[in-house]
Amino acid sequence: MGAQKSIHAGKAKIDFNVDFTHKLCAALMFQPFRNSSSPLSLIIGSLCIKHPNLFGRSEKLDVSWDKGLYDSNVLIAYRKPRPEWLAQQSFVIQHTISPEIGVHGLPVDNFSRSGSGSVNLCRFSAGLDLNEPASSHWSSTSSIKFEHVRPINDDGRSISRDLDGFPLTCSGGNHDSMVVLKQESRFAKANDCSFMRFSLQIEQGIPVLSKWLMFNRFKFVASKGVKLGPAFLLTSLTGGSIVGDIAPYQAFAIGGLGSVRGYGEGAVGSGRSCLVANSELTFPLNQMLEGAIFLDCGTDLGSGHHVPGNPALRHGKPGTGVGLGYGLRFKSHLGHFQVDYAINGFQQKTVYFGFSNLAS
Repeated sequence: MGAQKSIHAGKAKIDFNVDFTHKLCAALMFQPFRNSSSPLSLIIGSLCIKHPNLFGRSEKLDVSWDKGLYDSNVLIAYRKPRPEWLAQQSFVIQHTISPEIGVHGLPVDNFSRSGSGSVNLCRFSAGLDLNEPASSHWSSTSSIKFEHVRPINDDGRSISRDLDGFPLTCSGGNHDSMVVLKQESRFAKANDCSFMRFSLQIEQGIPVLSKWLMFNRFKFVASKGVKLGPAFLLTSLTGGSIVGDIAPYQAFAIGGLGSVRGYGEGAVGSGRSCLVANSELTFPLNQMLEGAIFLDCGTDLGSGHHVPGNPALRHGKPGTGVGLGYGLRFKSHLGHFQVDYAINGFQQKTVYFGFSNLAS
């Protein structure tokens, strides 16, 4: 249930989308994080404004606003054209508000779900993105941005401590500030029978002022897919670590869809380091339907107690978890629908639903 509309105003294009479906599905499947009487809480949607030639020299301006049930994202991007052999530059301003479930969420139902810990993150960032020209199978992006992170409660008020009285920021105050230099390199190679992908992301916090965060954080994702007759086997390995200054919200959260299924978001643990392995075998049932069996496992490598305030230990998270299960993948011209049924190491069962809209 929803509405879509595109409007052309001169050379600018405005895309407007409002959707009630997500709210209905969430109300049927999940207990809400918070109660709200605001009419806006019933709507998720997006608004996008694009201008392809802002100042008459092919400069592009993109303004987008996305609203979810409990989160929102405002993004402004200005792109100035450059020759193809040079890095493409974009000036980006972004403001997001989202629940912090991965680290401060409270595990319930034998770690199969994560409830709200009444902690949300309000982030503002502004900076420059550089997209390097792709060469062979490699591509890379670099950025330097100022970031301001402010924890807030469910009522939108600034907070500095969680429900147990432990600090939510590295500074101990109501916010953290930092300048982050980020580099990401990606490799991709594919043929008719297999594919391989690898990405490496490195972030360096630069202490422009004495109270700003200084850290080094890296994360890698390696995946390989192989065709086995009519079936397809996909395996992936994800890991990372952070050294230097760290706020609790910067920890690696383990558990949930896209991590270790069978657990709630971050219900396995959260640490300075992590390692997650996933294996999934899919096989066709008919032209539009596929079956899947999977096995996920993840660990914080014993680094959970190095996160300030030790939120994982206080919430009783195990630090290591294994999930296995099966699922269905339905493909149509409207999009892809996914259902996964998983069981975790505590014999607790969880069902995941996912939908990707190809039209959007």
